[in-house]
Amino acid sequence: MSKTALLVIDVQQGLCEGEGRAWESSAVINRINAVADRARDAGVPVIFIQHESWSGYLERGTPAWALAHGLRCTNSDHFVRKTTPDAFNKTDLQSLLESLAVRTLTICGMHTEFCIDTTVRRSLSLGFPVTLIADAHTSAGNSVLSAQQVIAHHNETLSNIISFGPRVTTVTEEKLQFNSTMTG
Repeated sequence: MSKTALLVIDVQQGLCEGEGRAWESSAVINRINAVADRARDAGVPVIFIQHESWSGYLERGTPAWALAHGLRCTNSDHFVRKTTPDAFNKTDLQSLLESLAVRTLTICGMHTEFCIDTTVRRSLSLGFPVTLIADAHTSAGNSVLSAQQVIAHHNETLSNIISFGPRVTTVTEEKLQFNSTMTG
């Protein structure tokens, strides 16, 4: 059996407001809450990952650094702090996953082209198959691509990487189900 964990990456208030606000952040947060509720009900660990800096944008302890308004957490959830787009780099995420006997990952959050992309690729390189929730990660877009294009591009690109061995499967929030083979 293959135990999974849900990684909720960088769903922080500073990414949900202002000029660089992530596209449809409120709707994405609602979908993440639905997935996290189903994960908890199935006994799947929920791990919130927060990006932080020592000064400026997303400085630890500031309102921008805090988890986004409306994002639901419980006392049973786990929390990991990070300082790079890679949720594994210089963090305790890998040891946490090992202690929970996790073998596969389900990933959602912000920003698609940075922390989602980097963490998905690193997960594959470490041997974790990934389920990417296609409509529960988002971006602010950039001067070349709209947020919708960034998201669509990454859903397509990441699900077509074969060189690591483990693969990425994309699924919408509505169709994602956690079952007993994911928790045991």
